Amino acid sequence: MLKNKNLFLTALCFIPQFFFAQYTDVINSNRPGETMSAYAVGKSVIQAELGVYGIKEKHDLLNYDASGFGTDLTLRYGAFLEKLEFILDLQYQMENFDTPYTSYKKNNFRQTVLGAKYLIYDPYKNYKKEANIYSYKANHSFNWHELIPAVSLFAGANFVGADNPYYFSPQSAISPKVALITQNLFGGGKWVFVTNIIADYIGTDYPSYGYVLTLTHGFNDKWSGFIENQGYKSDFYSDAIVRGGAAYLINSNLQVDASVSTNFKNTPSILYGGVGVSWRYDGSYKEKQMEFKNKEKAKKNKDNEMEQREIDYQAKERKRKAKYE
Repeated sequence: MLKNKNLFLTALCFIPQFFFAQYTDVINSNRPGETMSAYAVGKSVIQAELGVYGIKEKHDLLNYDASGFGTDLTLRYGAFLEKLEFILDLQYQMENFDTPYTSYKKNNFRQTVLGAKYLIYDPYKNYKKEANIYSYKANHSFNWHELIPAVSLFAGANFVGADNPYYFSPQSAISPKVALITQNLFGGGKWVFVTNIIADYIGTDYPSYGYVLTLTHGFNDKWSGFIENQGYKSDFYSDAIVRGGAAYLINSNLQVDASVSTNFKNTPSILYGGVGVSWRYDGSYKEKQMEFKNKEKAKKNKDNEMEQREIDYQAKERKRKAKYE
């Protein structure tokens, strides 16, 4: 098991433990970035990631100013398999719009997504870097294995109610969403690079395609920081956003975070700022760990017993041969 709780094993850490489980010593949160990590929370683990944010927009072409706030909630549950995770992602937003001629408000769910993520490739499964006792340079050189990413697939659906002002149609709708997720660990886990390639609202009049790139660094056992670039394009709306922030580990199951986001255009220009918290319940998983440890201990005892029998047998054979020499 990993003994060094490097912070970034808090937000996006992912070296497998025990039997290459997805579970980590400290909480594995997707916050405060927008990328989805490649690894699951662990079988029977429940995790909630909650945030609140403020927003300010200004559209030079349409001549409006908007301000408001919102909340987002992600519920994650590991079930059936270590590699499988079910996800519910909700975002609710309220805004005030002011133009030279009128003012109005809009509020509704900006996002409601239900889906599942599955790890299809783990580069650390059955891999262990061997220490070279003869070469300091070999032990501290770049590990080329780190260039191989973990790969996951997400598949889910968007649920949109009727007359939602954040949707391009007044009708209610359900549409697919899929994502390809990759993740690399660098520097022994101090740096984590995650990519999401996303196809959203598939089959509708305005499908959206996008990406999110996140680089995170763990400064110590408690603090980490990240930078992120997100882009999406559709006939309904396109944008490119940069984001940055930090996370702080309170304990192994609780993390708080803060972030700020902006873009580089004025149709509209946007500025987001938010804070959040991530919480994990892993009581059931610890029972599974203990069960696994007991099995490993029994197997080790059995192996030791067989080894001792072999030693005794060899000793008897030597005595027998010595008797007739």
